[in-house]
Amino acid sequence: MRILVTNDDGVYSVGLKALADAAIKRGHKVTISGPSSQCSANSQHITLTAPLLAHEIPWEGARAFAVDGTPTDCARIAPFMVEDGFDFCLSGINNGENAGSAVYYSGTVAAAREASMCYIPAMAVSIMPGADDAMRHHLANVAVELAERFENVKLPRFTLINLNAPAIPPETLKPLKVCSLSQAYYLDGYEKRVSPLGQTYFWLKANDTSGVPMEPAEPGSDYFYLRQGHITCTFLGNFRDYNADFIEQMQDFTE
Repeated sequence: MRILVTNDDGVYSVGLKALADAAIKRGHKVTISGPSSQCSANSQHITLTAPLLAHEIPWEGARAFAVDGTPTDCARIAPFMVEDGFDFCLSGINNGENAGSAVYYSGTVAAAREASMCYIPAMAVSIMPGADDAMRHHLANVAVELAERFENVKLPRFTLINLNAPAIPPETLKPLKVCSLSQAYYLDGYEKRVSPLGQTYFWLKANDTSGVPMEPAEPGSDYFYLRQGHITCTFLGNFRDYNADFIEQMQDFTE
């Protein structure tokens, strides 16, 4: 397959490298279009009033570009970098899960969504904080294998696969779960301060040391299964357009 690899942590991130290398090793033609710097939580931000500089960088087995733009920019301009288009887009591997309400803020998910808008089937891939190389490489192989399974199954336009994994050793992972998106929301807040000049300002804060606290996850949702040690797969987009072949492919993959 002709695979586009992008992300929001930056083109030099270890997560993107794991995903690109997995696709290259499985014999796919890979083009990398990633932000030249960290762009997390950019959502669907696109650049409207400035040029997008794309610097070709060395990458064994692939063509790679560092783009001075957002993750969405990277996905939008990628078809103009190649002559023969793409069969699939893999966005990630993000350092931090993109489950539940995070999908609305995530640049990783936004890049995959943008690809799907451009008629490129797409998957966002993320792993919870604390992952090591072995965990990332295992998830990268799962993602590429799943992409291969969808080569002949038409995903509806504006629909993407959202894959998440806990940061635990591969041998302890529980089976992949196809599940719903959690509606649990963040319980962080803002600390109000006043500067020496009398200007009011706010700092975003969390309430514990393990990350941003959240509402309890609903049973059967992605956050629910992630916290039990499962890889999770949710589908974002035009659910009404799913067909029998699509569902059958997912059932086969999880068995």
